[in-house]
Order: sequence, then C-alpha cells, then structure tokens
Amino acid sequence: MEITWLGHSCFRLGDKGIVIVTDPYGKEAGYARPPIRADVITISHDHPGHNNQVGFRGEHRVFDAPGEYEVKGVFITGIGTYHDARSGAARGRNTVFLFDFDGLTVCHLGDLGHVLNQSQVEALGDVDVLLIPVGGVHTLSMSQAAEVITQIEPQLVIPMHYRTAAEKAKLESVDKFFKEMGVAPMPPQPELKVTKSGLPDETQIVLLDYSR
Repeated sequence: MEITWLGHSCFRLGDKGIVIVTDPYGKEAGYARPPIRADVITISHDHPGHNNQVGFRGEHRVFDAPGEYEVKGVFITGIGTYHDARSGAARGRNTVFLFDFDGLTVCHLGDLGHVLNQSQVEALGDVDVLLIPVGGVHTLSMSQAAEVITQIEPQLVIPMHYRTAAEKAKLESVDKFFKEMGVAPMPPQPELKVTKSGLPDETQIVLLDYSR
C-alpha cells in the first residue's frame, strides 16, 4: 500500500482499488490539498482543519465516530478517545481510526491529547504503521507522544501535525520530536510504499514530505 502525507493530519492511504483520506483540512490549515478521489473519509473530530469534506472526486463514505466498518475489504475501527487529558473537558472527543488492509494495520491517532489507557491499547491490537501528532500544543506533548509509541509498539512511525513552512497553527517542529526520541533528523521522502513482509523488526521513524 501507499501512504502520502497531504499536510497537517491528512493522509492518503491507497491500496488495491481503495483510497482512504484522513482528517481533510480546509484553507485555514495553510496547505493546498490536491484534487483527489476518495472512497472513504475519516474525521477524528469536528474541528476546522480536520473535517472538510468538500472537493473530493467520486462517491465516498464518511466515518466520524467510534464503531466498526468495512469498505471494499478494508476493515476500519474507530476507537473513542479525547482531544485533551481532561476527558474532553477542554477540547472534546477524538476518534482514533485503525485500518486493516488485509493484515497490514495502519493507525491514525487524530488529535489525541492523552496517553492511552489499557483498554484502548488492547482495542488497537497489533499496529504496523502509526500516524501520530507530534507538534504538541493542541495534542500530545513530545514526552506523551514517545510514551504512546512505547504503548503501541508499531513497526513504523510517521509524524504528523507539526510546524512546517505551510502550517498556520502554532505547533512545535518535528526536530524536537526527533530529539525526544533520541534519533537524528532525517530528510523527508515523498511517499511510503509498505508491505507486511517488508516491515522492519524494530520500530523505525519515517518522515514524509507533504504533497503540494
């Protein structure tokens, strides 16, 4: 399957005739989203920058709440979490989405704002690719992001929701996340092609450049 970062928390996940788009933004995010087709759109929370369903080609289904879904052979699970560490009192609810592409699992954390509890970790199960917010401020802090990665133990980690030249929100840079994780900064790549058999044995971070 192919993973392309479109900026902010928005990704294009493509595999075997299905295209899934996560947390699509509007102009307020600062990025210019290219015109793309979508079969599925997931929305982690109903905030500007994450819930724009306009401008997609083709018919699509929208999932924005916890539950279990299936589209074109891909199993999608929404798990209820919060946008803050106060059970949603500050910023409301957040839905983490888990995508099962024939045994290859991708987890999009949305704007998760707290460390996971045991039942949430168990609900996620084995995660191969983790899409995690690392810019702090409105979501996980750097130390919380590192702890969540330890909780989930994915093979691949892809940072999202951090400061870039296009990003309008006042977020931290991805370099601070690298420092927290104890790894050297790395050049971004345009997309990631991943297979179950090609996954690394230990957790690796992959930095993607946003599609312009």
